[in-house]
Order: sequence, then structure tokens, then C-alpha cells
Amino acid sequence: MSQQVAQVDTLFIHGLRDDYLVSVVRDGDRVFRAVLELKETDAGPRPAKFRIKRGSTEEPRSPDQFVEIARRANRIRISEQTRPAGRQEIKEMLDGYQLEAVVVRTCRYCAQEGRYSPITDDTAIKSDRDHICPDCAIRELERELSFAGSGGLTGAAQDRLEELMLEVQDLDRITNLLEGNLDPDLTKFDEISATVEDVNPYPTSDLDLHPKLKSLVTDRFDTLLPVQSLSVRNGLLDGDDQLVVSATATGKTLVGELAGIDRALRGEGKLLFLVPLVALANQKHEDFQDRYGHLVDVTIRVGASRINDDGASFDPNADVIVGTYEGIDHALRTGKNLGDVGTVVIDEVHTLKEDERGHRLDGLISRLKHYSETRQSRVDSFDGTQWVYLSATVGNPEWLAKRLRATLIEFEERPVPIERHVTFADGQEKPNIENKLVKREFDRESSKGYRGQTIIFTNSRRRCHEISRKLEYASAPYHAGLDYGRRKRVERQFGNQDLAAVVTTAALAAGVDFPASQVIFDTLAMGIEWLSVQEFEQMLGRAGRPDYHDRGVVYMLVEPDCSYHNSMEMTEDEVAFKLLKGEMEDVQTVYDESSAVEETLANLVVAGKRAKRLNDRMLGEIPTKHAIGKLLEWGFIEGFEPTPLGRAVCRHFLAPDEAFLMLDGIRKGQSPYDIVAEMELHDDDL
Repeated sequence: MSQQVAQVDTLFIHGLRDDYLVSVVRDGDRVFRAVLELKETDAGPRPAKFRIKRGSTEEPRSPDQFVEIARRANRIRISEQTRPAGRQEIKEMLDGYQLEAVVVRTCRYCAQEGRYSPITDDTAIKSDRDHICPDCAIRELERELSFAGSGGLTGAAQDRLEELMLEVQDLDRITNLLEGNLDPDLTKFDEISATVEDVNPYPTSDLDLHPKLKSLVTDRFDTLLPVQSLSVRNGLLDGDDQLVVSATATGKTLVGELAGIDRALRGEGKLLFLVPLVALANQKHEDFQDRYGHLVDVTIRVGASRINDDGASFDPNADVIVGTYEGIDHALRTGKNLGDVGTVVIDEVHTLKEDERGHRLDGLISRLKHYSETRQSRVDSFDGTQWVYLSATVGNPEWLAKRLRATLIEFEERPVPIERHVTFADGQEKPNIENKLVKREFDRESSKGYRGQTIIFTNSRRRCHEISRKLEYASAPYHAGLDYGRRKRVERQFGNQDLAAVVTTAALAAGVDFPASQVIFDTLAMGIEWLSVQEFEQMLGRAGRPDYHDRGVVYMLVEPDCSYHNSMEMTEDEVAFKLLKGEMEDVQTVYDESSAVEETLANLVVAGKRAKRLNDRMLGEIPTKHAIGKLLEWGFIEGFEPTPLGRAVCRHFLAPDEAFLMLDGIRKGQSPYDIVAEMELHDDDL
């Protein structure tokens, strides 16, 4: 004992109910704990009993040993949590031995366990009506979460909550946040400042356009927006190919329209305006009909032949064809004559990086270029096709522009600042939080006289309706499953400020054009896949319009430790902070054997022996020799000619493994429904 006592740094005393807990600290570590009882004597309070704690047992020692420890301690500290009478009693006892003690502010939980843990204004964490140390606050947060049945938080969510708690020094505010309390000081992750790039606006009166189009444009605008001005000054109307990269709602679409409609009116070939989704094609077709229908014939190609809503037949002779990537690719794969194509606009060109659709867009671009070149060699009056690629977000714009042989037009501007908020909730709590946010935003009016309106993005049509039903203010679901009339009605009501919110699928994010001030992410998934940084940036860019709002607001409602499909490797909280860091993915197309074989087959069907040339100019690297070997081995081609099986596989966009599953099912005599079910199960297992 004497050897231990000689090395004492701190003697820490904490009052219990009738006695005192004593801790001996050396080099920051507790050497032992003991219980001290005092007795009242004629000379004042004195040690009566001293028991060293060993686990669950206590070993009696002489009270004089406490006095010896106290005399050899460098400092004596009394916890502030000790009741005032107890503090006075300890001080009087120590005075009797001419020893001094200081009352210190310590962590209540540590003091009760006999740990010396002094806290200051900079380190104390408020908990109920007391203050505790950061370590105990973290343990208490975990305990309360576990008690609430959430199973605790892990990973990114816990790191975020701990960081917030240390910042605001209040455990109660953090637990209230988890109960749906929307404290903006806690939910706010950051604010993206407004940035305005100084671009001299191009007067519309100076545009070299067909007179009918020029009249339409000058009636709408006096000057072009910055990205449009940059594009025109860099050769748009001279027929130069361009990759236009600019944020959502900065006017990229008009760039493609100016080039394409102008050339169509001049008889220099039709406009193909291509998008990734049927819903976007339908919307763009309606927009083009409304805006340019009196000047040009507009048609749509979303599949083999027909538009979903009104049954209008595809007209290959129209001046403007709005289509999905697959719709136009199907026309090429089946040998349809598209006529002279003067302009091709590829919207959402960053789709090139997606696992499922990227290689098909890559192949489509190559096949469409082959079609245009072949057409040019046959028709003397046709002088080729202009290509305009549009994207809100690209991680490697210079590389992509070089590979596409296009002039890069890059414009970075955010017209209004955007606040980004993160809060945590499970799926059942999210609609209640969304209801609060929608009401709070709609009750706020901007300096320009507009109420705040909200877009809520979620991952299924069913969820759209479920959320909309639970919102107290007027709202509506909006997704590709609604008919034309209903979607138009929702758009009109939102534009008239009759709706506080629309609830839409993430898959429709690219085409939603509502003037919203607030965007809420009900989930961070698109179907059964997590959002990419590009998709996330594009969706949050819907918050805040310069002509309507003073700022945009984005809320991410994150369910910790959650995923929506067993194929998802990350959890929603991990995805949230990955997206917020905003490290933009490069747009590159990567080929495995299946996608390489699929695109090589399509190129053979379209270009025959020149398929290798089409392969070689695609963004991704395709091992053509290996792919052709597999096509021969699997009976998809004979020589360089597709077999009937190969043609069927090509025109239905089947991957090789899907084709084999269908063939096996047919040979076994399975019904079409059983074959489709087996294919769905196969996809789920991937």
C-alpha cells in the first residue's frame, strides 16, 4: 500500500448518501477505489471506517491509511455533485490535518463510478438537468437508442450524431432530433453558396436562326441565359458538336432545341431528342408539341411503335422525333429508316456510366453515328449530323468531351444558395416529418411573393401515394403510372401554388420541372439501387429558383442501418454522407463479357462486317475478337451474319444469360409466365 500511496497524483472524493467514495489516481489511471465513513469527534469530523473495494467485496483498512494517502496526494479534489453539507464535512475533516481540497465540476456518471473526470464549459454535455463528460454522453446516447428499440446506431449515422452532440454539448437535443424534432441548427449539414459566373448575355435578336424560330425565341427572351450564350458563341449554330455540362434549371435543353429545330426548319435534317426514360420522353414530347407543334411535325418513339397515352403512331418522317435510347436503338436494330438526321441531342448523357444502361447508350451513339455516316454517303443533299450531349453533372468533362469529339461547354452556377439538412428516422416516422417540413415551408413566403413548395422524392409509386395521403396540406402523387391528363393537372396546380407538395419517384427526377423551394429525400434509393452522386446533385438542384425563391432547402431523411434490397452493399446512413461529400463519379462505360457480347451483336446486326469499327469508337473498351468468338459459340451469328436466334436476342435487348434462360424454359415447355418469373428471380439473385 505504501508503494502505491507514494505515487498518488490525485485523491478524488465523491459524496454518496451516508458516506464517501474515494478514488486514488496515478498517471491518469485509477489505482483503486474505497469507501470512507466519517464520525463526529470533539475535534470535528474524522475518518471512522476505510474499506478498499475489490470487485463486489470490500476490504477493511485502518482509517489512518486514508490520512496517509491524503497527505501524500499531490492534489485533493471533491466532486461538485457532493451535497453541500457533505462538501463542508470533508473540508472540515481535511482542515484538521492541515490539508486543502478544491471542489471541482465533474461528470456525474463518472463520479458515481469512482472515476475522476473533471469537466469544463468546453467539454460538459448537458443531460437532463446535469452535465456529463463526452464519453458518458456517447454511452448514454447509445443506451437511450437501444432502449427505444432502434438497436443502436452504427457507422456514419453514429459518427454524425456524436459530432453534433460534441458541437452543441446537449444530449437532450440529440435524442429529441431522433424523435422527429426538426431543430434546424442540428439538422443543417452545410450551405452551398450561390455562385454566379460572369457571362455576357447573348441578345436573341442577334441569333442566326430560321425566321419562324427566331420570332418565337425573341418573343420569349431578350437575351439567352449564360450557358446558352456560351454555347452559341462556341459554334452551336455553326454545326459544331458540343458537350454541355451545367446544373439543373440553367437552360441546357434550349441549347439542343435551338440547333435541332433550326436545322429542321431549314431542311437540313430532323431532330432526334433522346432521353433515358419513357416518362421523360412523354413529357418532352408534350413540351415540344406545345412549343413547336405549329412549326414542325413532332412524333415520339419510346418502344417498338406506340406512345403510351393516346396511341399516336410513330411517324418516322416527322421533323422532330422525341425518343428513349431504347426506342431509337430498336429502330436501328430492326432496320427502320429514320430519314436524314440533322441533329441528335442526348439528354442525361452521364447515363453512360450506369451498369445496366450505360453500355446500351454507348452502343446506340456508335450505331446512330454509323447510320448518319452511311446516310450521308448515299444522299448528296445531306451534310451530316450535329451532336449535342447534355448533362447536369460529370466528374470528368474534359475526358468525356474529347472521347465524344465534342466542344466542352461547362458552366457552373447556382443561382440561389441551398441549405442541406440531414435527420434520422425510420420508414414509418418519415411521413410525419415530411408533413411538418411541407407545412413549415408552405407557410413561408419568399421576398418575391411565392409560397414555399416541396418535391418529395421516394423510390416507388406505391410510396408516392402513401406519403401524399398523410400530408395535411394539399399535395399529389406524380409518377410515370399516371395518365397524361392527371399529370398535366398536377403540373398546373403546382404552378398555380394550389399544391404545397408533389411526391414523385426518384426515377422521374430528371424530368420533374416544378418550381420548388424545398426538396425532401424520403429515401436515397432509385428502385433497388442507391442514388449516384450525379443523380443526387441533379435532384437537389431542383430546390430553389431565382425568379421565385430566396434560397433552396434540401432534407435527407435517413434510416440508419437500412437497405431496401439484399443486393445493396451500403446502408442508407453510409450512402447519405457519401452523397453529401459529392465526389463526382467519372463518366466511363465499363464492359464485362455479357455487355461486350450484347453490343457487338447489335453492331453486327446494324453494320455487318464494319461492326469492329463501331466497337472501336465506343467509350468503353470491347474485346471484339473474344466477343465474336462467344457469338459464334452460342449460335448467335454465322460468319458475320446474325442467325434468327441472334436477331431475336438483339431486337429484344436480351443479355446472353437471359436468352439462355428463355431458351431453356421453352425447351422444357414452360409457360411464358413461368419463364418471366424465373427471369425475375434470376435478376434478384445477381
